[in-house]
Amino acid sequence: MNLWIIHHYATLPNLNGHIRPFRFAQHLKNNGINTTIFAASYQHFSGENLIKDKRKYRYKVTGDIPFVFVRTPDGSGGAARIKNMLAFYKGLFNCADRYAKKNGKPDMILASSPQPFAMLAGIQIARKYGIPCICEVRDLWPEAVFKASKIKEKSLLGKILTAGEHWMYKHADALVFTKEGDTDYLKEQKWTLIQGGDIDIRKCFYINNGIELAEYEREITKYIFSDEDLESDAFKVIYAGAIRPVNNVANIIEAAKLLPQDGNIQILIYGDGNQKEELQKRVQEEKIINVKFKGFVEKKYLPYILSRSSVNLLNYSSENYNWSRGNSSNKLFEYLASGKPVISTVKTGYSIIEKYQCGLEMARQTPQGLADAILQIQNMNSIQYQKFCRNAKKGAEEFDYGKLSLRLLDVITWTRGKRNV
Repeated sequence: MNLWIIHHYATLPNLNGHIRPFRFAQHLKNNGINTTIFAASYQHFSGENLIKDKRKYRYKVTGDIPFVFVRTPDGSGGAARIKNMLAFYKGLFNCADRYAKKNGKPDMILASSPQPFAMLAGIQIARKYGIPCICEVRDLWPEAVFKASKIKEKSLLGKILTAGEHWMYKHADALVFTKEGDTDYLKEQKWTLIQGGDIDIRKCFYINNGIELAEYEREITKYIFSDEDLESDAFKVIYAGAIRPVNNVANIIEAAKLLPQDGNIQILIYGDGNQKEELQKRVQEEKIINVKFKGFVEKKYLPYILSRSSVNLLNYSSENYNWSRGNSSNKLFEYLASGKPVISTVKTGYSIIEKYQCGLEMARQTPQGLADAILQIQNMNSIQYQKFCRNAKKGAEEFDYGKLSLRLLDVITWTRGKRNV
């Protein structure tokens, strides 16, 4: 069987970004499914464009998995990003035809929605070939747009976007949601058959993001990051991620000021962003001795860094995203794989942290709440602390890409069976 995965932001395994398609392709190959990944040439996370000439697409095989990079312009934000999305959508059709003539047509398409035009293209290309299309919904769109922008759901544009979303969900042969509670949205919209709508809830499946656990554990011992603070006896709180307003790292700084300034607690911040210098300056001027900015580190070093923590911190904004339906952050699964407790600054629905009892979630995102959570973990007796550590590892095992790929294989089998009825 030949499967095409269409994912605008899919990246090669050696680059930062979305490697979920590559992981699935690796495991599906072991089950007789040959997968080709279609992605944009402009790499959103690194800012590099993989096509620097006039080629329509670039073909590259990595780890026996073929990638087809569709030529797109650079798209770092705003109008440029929208232009980038549209170029990917438009370019897909020509690239798909040329690739199919040379390598054969697909038997099924999996179209992912970091942006909606990719799902639309997947449905349209699948129709042309007379094959089924599975749509993977990473973030509920356009709900995320309504939450983070000035566009309102009840506006004319909002209604048009929602109608487009409904059309894609209706015409997908199967839907894969990355958050467990995303099907609640279909019920809220009254789109399901049982509510008089036109979407069969039986074609909806849940497959979260995950971790390649064996590789993660190898990297802990293979890529050791030299940092004396990681080897100290202090209680180490680690945040790894972007340092931008949307990540609200300033909340961590405020929480640090409420903690004892005796060196027994160290907050280590790994990452970069447009707020780093400003916050670093604040730490220096206000003489906050328990916070250190470590800067950007290569992804391969993160397993070791996170494994040396006492607790790992998920620091989210509670205002710019609807957390009631769950969490599909890649970082969460990296934290679980480290085998250390997790603190989340937002309380999510369908909580993985709560389900596996491997950390704490804050009901309110306040500096005092975060400081209290850090102290609660620090003051735990060793039996409870080690239980959190073991539970984190058990949670990671459930989201290993080997297991997730078997779930995807079930969806593929169900979709083929439905088409053959």
